[in-house]
Amino acid sequence: GLGKGSERVGIVTHGDVQPVDPSKWKKSPFVLDRTSEPGKLIARGAEDDKGPIATALYAMKAIRDRQIPLNKRIELYVYMGEESDWGPLTEFLKTHVPPQMSITLDAEYPVVTAEKGGGTVAVTIPKAGAATPAAGEAYIAEFRGGSFNTQIPEDAEALVANATPDIEQRVRARGAAQEGMRYTFERQGANLKVVAKGVSAHSSKPQEGVNAVSMLADALAVRSWPNTVAGGVVNYLNDLVGTGYYGEKFGKIAYRDSFMGPMTFKPTVIRQLDEGIEIAINVRRPRGKSSEQLTSEINAALADWQARRLPLANVKVGVRDPWILENAPQVPTLLSTFAYFTGMKDARPVAIGGGTNSRLFPNAVSFGPSMPGQKYTGHSEHEFITTKQLLLNLQMYTAVLVELAK
Repeated sequence: GLGKGSERVGIVTHGDVQPVDPSKWKKSPFVLDRTSEPGKLIARGAEDDKGPIATALYAMKAIRDRQIPLNKRIELYVYMGEESDWGPLTEFLKTHVPPQMSITLDAEYPVVTAEKGGGTVAVTIPKAGAATPAAGEAYIAEFRGGSFNTQIPEDAEALVANATPDIEQRVRARGAAQEGMRYTFERQGANLKVVAKGVSAHSSKPQEGVNAVSMLADALAVRSWPNTVAGGVVNYLNDLVGTGYYGEKFGKIAYRDSFMGPMTFKPTVIRQLDEGIEIAINVRRPRGKSSEQLTSEINAALADWQARRLPLANVKVGVRDPWILENAPQVPTLLSTFAYFTGMKDARPVAIGGGTNSRLFPNAVSFGPSMPGQKYTGHSEHEFITTKQLLLNLQMYTAVLVELAK
């Protein structure tokens, strides 16, 4: 904390990070890499959310070193479970009186006043009830992909058993027509291994990535496949999801809000379980439908598919409510500070697909660290912040804290 006073201004951040695949990074993702790409600070957490913590500390140090008089106390909160479990923070706030207003450094500029509600639709294609292909018949023997639930997957692979040259040629052609995808094909006797490479992104921004799981299923959509376990996965993805992000094929679930935008709905992880293969779909939903209505529409689409295709196991549907904060008192200060330092004069509040700890604090809105129109690199396998952006953030955070606490 910094300064004294009964009135307080909070800075809400988090120190935990998402998993990584170290093989995809030039250096250790947990050591700051300043040399591989000059001008970029590359590391897990550089943007989400360790970079902002360091920036906030330097902003507070600058205010202290200059001995700027404050009428309010500035408090920095660093939570260690934002990416996984909000329970301990909820418990902490039952006994701790939070500041009267806060800024969360965990999203984007100019200022975030609404967040979609997260959720998951997970189903298992079970071994019990799956089809047994006829001798010599082509079928999907394996399908896997994805890393964690809040990342658009950039890796997927499938094994096509008894793949004829004609099937291989058609899958190759269909894959080659997809934008942003790379495929490798390997003959293994009568079988064909297909490895797909897309582009990872934060799952709240599916348009910034290329979903290898969706795209590989689509590349395999050259014929109707027997409902083996892995074949059932491919059929489920192609029937109900396709290559879009908005749930357009999943019964009647698709909808949008004029401020918060469309619901996004995309597969993130294909898990190999003892009883079958699980498909997890990440949901980010705006206001405009009750959770009861959306849940019943999802269940109706699943029931219809099961009647046509094969029974599912372990069906889990969970959708949280979206969050919106009207009239937070600090918003005009945040917008004018942003406009001053960036020259973007028509800055207005925005909505995001992600969820931050803002919603647990009174009068809390997100302010950076990501610029509008730039790809958000948190949760991707190439996370960085530019030195230029880090310094711009430092200027804006320092100015905003002075304005809010003086």
